[in-house]
Amino acid sequence: MKLSEIADNAGSRKKRMRVGRGIGSGKGKTAGRGGKGQTARSGVRIKGFEGGQMPLHRRLPKRGFNNIFRLDFAEINLDRLQEAIDAKAVDAGAVINAEVLVAAGVVRRAKDGVRLLGRGELKSKLTIEVYGASKPAIAAVEKAGGTVKILAPVKDEGEAA
Repeated sequence: MKLSEIADNAGSRKKRMRVGRGIGSGKGKTAGRGGKGQTARSGVRIKGFEGGQMPLHRRLPKRGFNNIFRLDFAEINLDRLQEAIDAKAVDAGAVINAEVLVAAGVVRRAKDGVRLLGRGELKSKLTIEVYGASKPAIAAVEKAGGTVKILAPVKDEGEAA
């Protein structure tokens, strides 16, 4: 076989149909778009229209709402914090808060605050100031001899959690 003998299989490449090029082509005049109207125009489609049938987005019930008071936290686990301490990115002797974690690159941005979660093991004695922390995370920090200061306002017993 020579390089000049290489060719595509028969029928593997089909030429595109040039529409709107006279009635003899079979795709002249309306170019396969039917008659006049909205769907014959370019760039126009009726989004969600199902031919008169009730569209799916109207058949399904509305549900839920967006809470405008919702807080979005940057979450950090104990193992990630320990990795940063081992890599000397975070000083274990200093107070660890959101600004320190962002500066060290442990969290990208503080968002509405940092929440400490309990995955992993902590070996260092730390003083941590975070907006919130899970019970296992607090227990692990205190077991290692450290303290956790929660910056979030404390909810009363009467308030819903």
